[in-house]
Amino acid sequence: MKHVLLLLALSLPLVVHAETIEIPIGAQGPSDIVLPTRGESKHAVLERYGLADEEHAAVGQPPITRWDYRDFSVYFEYDHVVDSVLHHQPRYLKEQQ
Repeated sequence: MKHVLLLLALSLPLVVHAETIEIPIGAQGPSDIVLPTRGESKHAVLERYGLADEEHAAVGQPPITRWDYRDFSVYFEYDHVVDSVLHHQPRYLKEQQ
């Protein structure tokens, strides 16, 4: 019993000193990009944004396809947008001198 209490006492400071880093969703990329909206057709996305940098084959049932553009990805169910997400754009901190 003493060993369990000692182990618990030694591991407690490790939990107390943990750091949580939170990145707000709005801070993950440039906010001036207008993404395709839910329900848009593949044809409409193609006309507005041009050819994707990479097109991934359909997966699952219903079939979900993904088109990757430079700054965002578009997910389609059949021929309509179900979601669009910005790619993470890291912001490097300037070194303090």
